[in-house]
Amino acid sequence: MQKLVLFLALLGLTTSTYAQKTKVKTKGPAALAATMQDRRWSAEKANAWYKAHPWMTGANFAPSTAINQLEMWQADTFDPTTIDRELGWAEGIGFNTMRVFLHSVAWQQDPKGFKDRVNTYLGIADKHHIQTILVFFDDCWNKVPQAGPQPAPKPGIHNSGWMQDPGDPASRDSATFVKLKPYVQDVLASFRNDKRILLWDLYNEPGNNGKGTSSLPLVRNVFGWAREINPAQPLSVGLWNWEFEALNQYQILHSDVVTYHNYDEAPAHQRVIELLKTHGRPLICTEYMARPRNSRFVNILPLLKKQNVGAINWGLVDGKTNTKYQWDVPIADGSEPMEWFHEVFRKDGTPYHQDETDLIKKLSGR
Repeated sequence: MQKLVLFLALLGLTTSTYAQKTKVKTKGPAALAATMQDRRWSAEKANAWYKAHPWMTGANFAPSTAINQLEMWQADTFDPTTIDRELGWAEGIGFNTMRVFLHSVAWQQDPKGFKDRVNTYLGIADKHHIQTILVFFDDCWNKVPQAGPQPAPKPGIHNSGWMQDPGDPASRDSATFVKLKPYVQDVLASFRNDKRILLWDLYNEPGNNGKGTSSLPLVRNVFGWAREINPAQPLSVGLWNWEFEALNQYQILHSDVVTYHNYDEAPAHQRVIELLKTHGRPLICTEYMARPRNSRFVNILPLLKKQNVGAINWGLVDGKTNTKYQWDVPIADGSEPMEWFHEVFRKDGTPYHQDETDLIKKLSGR
């Protein structure tokens, strides 16, 4: 927490000078760097956008039949029936926002088919009165994504089959960026005015899996590619690790709204909110809720509601991602953990804890 306080204090003092430096450091022509600065939303615009929406509450979503982003989006395993059923359960407890991960490998296989499937997903979500946060890149979990059939879940292992995007070392290698820019810009251009999309989350947890600041060039580039398209929806890259000073500075100074992850108990989480609010922009917590860490609906969701912070927990339905199991605490035989780490519903649609879904309904006004 001390590192967070120091980082934000320094950030408040150095915002203008850092913004000038990024114009030099950003890859591409100087004109693009200037465009990135010019097209970042003002705090006034961001706050007006936030006020125009109901309080955002929901989950990170992959259907229970998908082990990862590729199994969700590839033609052979895209499962609109399950998506429809499970988003219906979400609607039933008042969730109005889902955060959903895309994948560049699925687009590279079949750009048109991929976008058609995204459009189908958005139509299903909209039917259930749910807006979507779409995520492009991701530094979490397995390093080498491959098209085609995806691995079966490993018993008792959290996110055993989740894939990084674009992967490692691909995310560190600027030579791969020429393949990534068309993906980002094609998807953004196709949905740039789509009201079913709430927000573009350009990069999930950059620097994870030991990458550190080696992910900064791709963060810089994805912001630049997105600003060239200039979508109607806001852009953000969420804060998640207070050790990453250079990444955190770039992310928060180029995001239209401030998004962040926090799996801490309520007092520590509240302190983060208080510090991030000093930026004068809307806050959305795009990951929280890990029961054994005492980040629970009962203590965190009322805090986020009181502070008017968007609340997107990890996980909706127990499924192939295995995220009911804790990080780094495998259960070799795949038996039921003593307490679920994530997820709201069992596979049959019954709540893991009825009191949790009752609370969600109450706070969402369902």
